[in-house]
Amino acid sequence: MSYIVIDLEWNQAMSAKSSVYNHLPIHLRGEIIQIGAVKLNDDFTPGEEFQCDVKPVWFRKMHYKVKKLTGFDNDRLSHGLPFTEAMEKFIAWCGPAPVFMTWGYDDRGIMEQNLIIHDLEIDWLGQWINLQLIYNRQTDGDKNQKSLETAMEHFGIEQTRVAHDALGDAYNTALVCSHMDMTSGIAQYSETLQLLTRHPRGSSPADQGPQPLLHAVSDTYYSREALWQAEEEAVIKCPVCAKPMERTKWLSQGDHRYMSLATCETDGDFLLRIRTRHEDDGTWHANHLLYQADESMVKGFREKQANPKRRRRRSRKKNGPRPPENTQPETLKTQYHDRRPE
Repeated sequence: MSYIVIDLEWNQAMSAKSSVYNHLPIHLRGEIIQIGAVKLNDDFTPGEEFQCDVKPVWFRKMHYKVKKLTGFDNDRLSHGLPFTEAMEKFIAWCGPAPVFMTWGYDDRGIMEQNLIIHDLEIDWLGQWINLQLIYNRQTDGDKNQKSLETAMEHFGIEQTRVAHDALGDAYNTALVCSHMDMTSGIAQYSETLQLLTRHPRGSSPADQGPQPLLHAVSDTYYSREALWQAEEEAVIKCPVCAKPMERTKWLSQGDHRYMSLATCETDGDFLLRIRTRHEDDGTWHANHLLYQADESMVKGFREKQANPKRRRRRSRKKNGPRPPENTQPETLKTQYHDRRPE
């Protein structure tokens, strides 16, 4: 077994209306264009490295925001290895029973989707560990996502590799590992995963009121518009029976927070809460919570729905308006039925 810190860079469709995007057999959130990885030594310091550019098949034109972030251009994309060949090299390099470590949740989903759309096996992927959670537990106990740059600054790590380069980010993440107690972090990971995705900092389960059935984090997007576009295209399913549910429009609560009431004909009402977040690197994601709604929760929602807070209009600059706070996605990106309650 080996611990491997992995980072991926991927390209996105130019638009959700793209003909290629809409004719793919799955909702491909991003097509991998670079794989970077670092094996950890026995003392959890950076060891052997792997890097490979990947030639895209579907999203062959660089999205302008991805180009700006990564420095990739169309010429560099054209010289990458085909995905199948790149994965053969990567799997051989990984060796048996790899445990993958990432900074955040996105890379795992992107990797699985790319393997699926290329009709390749995914069973070899094995276990994944989100290092953000270990970092949070061993520092301030916060459950909010922290950027890699934040962790590096916390430990006084000098930036010696290029940021937003797959190998550079993997190497910097491995340096963060060398400053944490990885032995206990790995041993306590299951507990940490449950603790930091269910209980806010500074409170105990008894103090929090109703506990969410599920907590999920959306994929990362390069703009708020793209995040909401993804929310609009998704379908929310009942966490018990996995049937699609009807739900109300999102009700804005201010501070980038929204809630909605979903109803399953078989299993009753569920309250959904999301909060969109704008990270230091300019990307956007959303945190989602799903509750079994009792009578008081349904009543409270209906009262707020009947008496929404009026928000003062603000003038917009000439460079264009922000997406309105009351943007109404018809469906939810995260499919909660993938993680049913016991």
